[in-house]
Amino acid sequence: MAKLVIEGGQALKGTIHLAGAKNSSFKLMIASLLAQGETKLNNISHISEVDNVGQMITALGGRVKPIAKRGLIIDTSGIKSWIIPQKLGQVSRASSLFLGPLLARFGKAVVPLPGGDAIGRRPLDRHLDALTKLGAKIKTSRNLLEASAAKLAGITYSFAKASHTATENLLMAAVLAKGKTVIATAAREPEVDDLINFLNQMGGRIVRRGKNIEITGVPELHPVEFNVMPDRNQAVSYAVAALCTKGEVTITNARPEHLAAFLNKLKQAGAGTEVSSSGIRFFYRQELKAADITTQPHPGFMTDWQPLWTVLATQSTGTSKIIEAVFTHRFQVVPDLVKMGAKINWFDPRPKNPESFYNFNLADDEPQNHHGIIVAGPARLRGGEFAVKDIRNGATLVIAGLMASGRTVLNQAELIDRGYEDFAGQLSALGAKIERIN
Repeated sequence: MAKLVIEGGQALKGTIHLAGAKNSSFKLMIASLLAQGETKLNNISHISEVDNVGQMITALGGRVKPIAKRGLIIDTSGIKSWIIPQKLGQVSRASSLFLGPLLARFGKAVVPLPGGDAIGRRPLDRHLDALTKLGAKIKTSRNLLEASAAKLAGITYSFAKASHTATENLLMAAVLAKGKTVIATAAREPEVDDLINFLNQMGGRIVRRGKNIEITGVPELHPVEFNVMPDRNQAVSYAVAALCTKGEVTITNARPEHLAAFLNKLKQAGAGTEVSSSGIRFFYRQELKAADITTQPHPGFMTDWQPLWTVLATQSTGTSKIIEAVFTHRFQVVPDLVKMGAKINWFDPRPKNPESFYNFNLADDEPQNHHGIIVAGPARLRGGEFAVKDIRNGATLVIAGLMASGRTVLNQAELIDRGYEDFAGQLSALGAKIERIN
């Protein structure tokens, strides 16, 4: 168990170079199973989720070796097993993404029902339906998913609702399937395109045409060296931290095309941003103005950014209406922010067509779940002691602590490690007074 101790009141100033995207790093590791031999990943993010996936690959018979500062070699030549041990798979949602590659390589897979962040139900029905249509037979037994396929054959498949992980699972299974697969209404996240680029470099034949992805199956793939895209969620986190503390942070490798929805909202709020060939500079230049957001799959405003925008809204003049339309409940940080002095009230969005408005399965929703909040600002926050509940929840509470009066103590801080590489150390380098106690 780890805790963070934060003394608020310091304006953050400096430069950050982003590590590889969490939602690309560990998925490319899993995709490396599709080829035999050594794959090298550069700009890998050294986070606990990468460690978790590394342990799963090792349990299958592979070898994972860190090199240089942010490099990783995955040797899959020794993999003979298609069974993910239950004790490893249950701690991370990444385990479900082994289904596609293991089916493609061995024609069978056994993976535990996944764990991970408790931010609302993230059903596997979209994964399982797509893989079943591709030719897999899947059953659930003793908290395990057992899949087999005599052969995988190309299909045309439409997701009822966008899912980047289900899109990625189908991509990895279809790349070695016989014939052509067309994924209609495929997820458009940059991390999905990073996976497509990786698979194509390995010898895959994949083309994106807007919302459609066309995969022509190939007999085999080969190992490659690949640079992981920078983490856009980390970029938003450091940007919000700079603005909330009235500071100035330059992110040298941030890609504006990955952050368009966020940058547009910052412009509306009156925040300082400057895009150049050397990165993006985020700076406080004037009193921030309230701005409404509704989370959506990419290219919309990302659900991971919602808690971060919520804490930014506490420092903006006016009322911000925030709607969470991707997960059934992702407002766990709200009660803690209220205890710190934030002025936040619940509200019910009441969309005309909930089925098309919400990206989660309505059947998974529960009456006690809230889908909207109204934040009144600016508010003076004060420190306190809280327990981190998930990755972005933790990052949001850290930022709240950075601008709060007094001391903030965050327990279960190791959960932040699933998505941030040395978060406390990076913030300390920018001038924050933050200490990690293990």
